[in-house]
Amino acid sequence: MIGQASSYLSGRKIGKRMLMVACLMVVVFALAACGNNKNGNNASPDSKSSAAATASASATGSANPSASPSVAAQTGTITYASEAGPIEVPANPQRVVVLSGYTGDVLQLGVPLVGVDSWSLNNPRFAEKLQGVTEVSDEDVEKIIELSPDLIIGSSDSKNQDKLKQIAPLVTYTYNKVDYLTQYLEIGKALNKEKEAQAWIDDFKKRATEAGEQIKAKIGADATVSVFEAYDKEVYTFGDAWGRGTEVLFQLMGLNMQPKVKEATAKDGYFTLSAEVLPDYAGDYIVLSKEPGADASFQQTATYKNIPAVKKQSRIRSRCADVLL
Repeated sequence: MIGQASSYLSGRKIGKRMLMVACLMVVVFALAACGNNKNGNNASPDSKSSAAATASASATGSANPSASPSVAAQTGTITYASEAGPIEVPANPQRVVVLSGYTGDVLQLGVPLVGVDSWSLNNPRFAEKLQGVTEVSDEDVEKIIELSPDLIIGSSDSKNQDKLKQIAPLVTYTYNKVDYLTQYLEIGKALNKEKEAQAWIDDFKKRATEAGEQIKAKIGADATVSVFEAYDKEVYTFGDAWGRGTEVLFQLMGLNMQPKVKEATAKDGYFTLSAEVLPDYAGDYIVLSKEPGADASFQQTATYKNIPAVKKQSRIRSRCADVLL
């Protein structure tokens, strides 16, 4: 995260206390950028899947599915009203396979996983909890059979759904049909952990809102934030519902999106940029998401280095190091 310290990192000598605030800001935005994505928006912006094709910052529609309050004691199942219709699922699932971006939701609810998608397995934030978990895709039908799952969670456009349903109950979700917190609640219902999911959501909203107020008190109520990411050979910026922490930064924390970014991302949720126009979309603060192996050469250009927020980066980093070491 690159921050432009305008109001509290002025030309005067910066005291340790105020500098510590700046350092904490760096940490907060960095964590927000890597925050758990609850509705699978970590897919690459140019993905050809229907998920990417239908995602939009202004997406509407609600599945409003809910779990039946009655539990069939004899079978150990509940009826979950999924967007595809009622489905019997385990009341206490112990071997779950996730074929799309919902691994973090299942982990947060403490439900055992035996197979997950490659994106999840390669996520360093999940590494410790996914030790021993098998990488699978919707094409690995035989491998999934060997895992003997009691529940499979996938996307509405997952392949081989008829075959997967023969292995275990299959619950699917349409990407971005509901917001990320509603999505988390729905997965909680499917896992028979609705109360736990709702409690986490309430606490998360409270903490994020409080953090947003603290941040705005330090950077100014009018300060703007932009989120950039280098992917493959392109540079993207994101709206308020395409992962990279945008839902947290803009929806819950209430931070201000840079105006041109807000306009450019209104339709698709993201926007492709050339290195030459990056300054036009740069906010007072920049959250920079980096995809391993992506072309980050734009960071070496004079255009990028002369962005006001970027020019403050090395100064803040060096002073943070002096304080924190």
